[in-house]
Amino acid sequence: MVYECTLRVRTYECDSYGHVNNANYLNYLEYARYEFLKNIRFDYPSAIAAGYGVYVARVEIDYKRSAKADEELVIRSWPVKKGAVSGVIAQKILRGKDEIADAAVTWAFVDSNGRPVKIPAQWDVPGLSPLLTGPPSPAPNR
Repeated sequence: MVYECTLRVRTYECDSYGHVNNANYLNYLEYARYEFLKNIRFDYPSAIAAGYGVYVARVEIDYKRSAKADEELVIRSWPVKKGAVSGVIAQKILRGKDEIADAAVTWAFVDSNGRPVKIPAQWDVPGLSPLLTGPPSPAPNR
């Protein structure tokens, strides 16, 4: 399942060159992953209340193009790997048909001490499992 969300670049996210500062892409990706988790019915607030968490263990980003203030970006998120404790979510940031960035985010389910732990059944939702059909097609014309 590929989930898409959109956001508009705000002026304060841009650097002195007039484009989005590279560190802000981490915020975009995090926002999109949280929206993805809500969409697949992963109850993140109840996992936290029960003493668990989903920690980011690694982020790989390939920057392709710059984004500028007031541009609308689409962020696609989908699972590409899942084990008993951890997995990988792939993400693409697009502006229309232009690919802005590609990312792979490795996550781990952790206990209240921050130690990796097997995902309890109530949070091991089907949407965390990888796509069987491969990566998404290019963005449609907007």
